[in-house]
Amino acid sequence: MNAKFSTGVSFDVQQGETLVILGGSGSGKSTLLRTLVGLERPTSGEIWIKGKNLATISSDELDTLRRHMGMSFQGGALFGSMTVGENVALPLREHTKLEDSTIEIMLRLKLDQVGLSGFEDYVPSELSGGMKKRAAVARALAMDPEILFFDEPSAGLDPIIAAGIDELILELKRAFHMTIIVVTHELASAFLIADRMVLINKARSSLWERRKKCARARIHVCASFWTASPNLLSPRNWITCRC
Repeated sequence: MNAKFSTGVSFDVQQGETLVILGGSGSGKSTLLRTLVGLERPTSGEIWIKGKNLATISSDELDTLRRHMGMSFQGGALFGSMTVGENVALPLREHTKLEDSTIEIMLRLKLDQVGLSGFEDYVPSELSGGMKKRAAVARALAMDPEILFFDEPSAGLDPIIAAGIDELILELKRAFHMTIIVVTHELASAFLIADRMVLINKARSSLWERRKKCARARIHVCASFWTASPNLLSPRNWITCRC
């Protein structure tokens, strides 16, 4: 796929921070996220994660790197023919040689972490929208990732359930000190969970520093959601995107 939409996108992610990628519909933020997790290869530029350039590494190196990542997809992407427990256990069965009894313990721990203790035998069709999102997060946590990605975590949810998902993201960061990258178009959610924010618009990126500065820039950010006045900063990098 031609990735010219993201020409001029440039940002770094510090270890242990939560970076929110903002953008309107069709801005390319979800495609950018798929590129960051290696589901698509960049056609130009560089994406460095933990010292590896996704544009040049081999498929084997990419597979190894992705074992340190977790991804929660926009619609949850749970397998409807599997129970919730089987969905959460799938990465462990595919990528480890753990005993079934150990996997059973781990999947129950992950479900407990996202507030779904006791739901391992349910199938996705029996869950509410918010519960499906939480089950998807549990699966993303299965391999104890260092970097966790979210694609529109609160999309399609009512405000109360969406706020619960935002609080879950904050709890995960506090508990595990992991690096979290969230794609969203929800400004309220972004201001709640972000340490920094990147705005993708018109093939450009603008970066706002820490949450306090984001709060002071609230009006500017809302206006810039459509005008995207560049204000790029350069923090110490853990993940680097130059596209």
